[in-house]
Amino acid sequence: MRWVREFTPQPEISRLYRKALFVTLGGNLFLAAMKIVAASVSGSAALFADAANSSSDVVYSLFMVVGLWMAQRPPDLSHPQGHRRFEPLVGLMVTASMALAGYLAIRNAIERFLSGGSQFEIGFPLAVLFLAACVKVGMFLVIRRIAFRLSSPTLNTTAQDNLSDVLTSAAAAVGTAGATFIHPLADPIAGVLVSIWIFRAAFLAGKENLGFLTGAGASSALREQIVAVAEGVPGVQRVHHTMTDYAGPGLIVDLHINVNGEMTLNEAHRIADEVIGRLEDLPEVDRAYVHIEPHDWED
Repeated sequence: MRWVREFTPQPEISRLYRKALFVTLGGNLFLAAMKIVAASVSGSAALFADAANSSSDVVYSLFMVVGLWMAQRPPDLSHPQGHRRFEPLVGLMVTASMALAGYLAIRNAIERFLSGGSQFEIGFPLAVLFLAACVKVGMFLVIRRIAFRLSSPTLNTTAQDNLSDVLTSAAAAVGTAGATFIHPLADPIAGVLVSIWIFRAAFLAGKENLGFLTGAGASSALREQIVAVAEGVPGVQRVHHTMTDYAGPGLIVDLHINVNGEMTLNEAHRIADEVIGRLEDLPEVDRAYVHIEPHDWED
């Protein structure tokens, strides 16, 4: 994440973001159009639920284009800490879009269930759902790899949404086939199950991104890792104060270290620089601030 600390997006970073946006927007537009046509032709509640989900994906794809462009802007007087908080903000927009899709899907499924369901030709809907699942698997693998390289919560949320879409398409396929071979109500029941899965994915994505926006601290495991890394630097006797909080997806670390009070200022400064460097090499850490204190000092 050196590019984040220096606030200088490299060409490779920009290229990866553009690739992620192209794959996400292009793939979701294609799938939404295909599923809407198939749902209209077949009348399947499960396929309608999946089409609503894909339509919400198109909406959040547009949010991503704007949000990720804003997140890469360097700091200025209005945002001295940079603009990376736009990333989890976009993630919350994605969450809202997913929740709306879940509502539309479950409402349609309940209406179909109360009307007794219906049978329909399954060949075209099943072919569409199978193709959609294959496309989403590919999108998940591509976006997850990019999200890992960029430590991007927005792209991570998008990757997880792609994975959940594979499962929703599979559930829709089961319901579509069940309406013909088992009972007409299998289709709206599958629509309800798809909707519940959409709500679950929205909740998990919202929880993560809300933590980034509200300045949540690091997990206990990560805090322990931070202390261990700092205390592993030669000359550091112990860490007696640690504070962490997220500024967007990047973690800011503030800690106090005890060193030998008899050493020179140059020696103490070198130790502090090494601690900062090792901490900022952790993929989760954006910036680290270190306060130097004598070995017998506590505050």
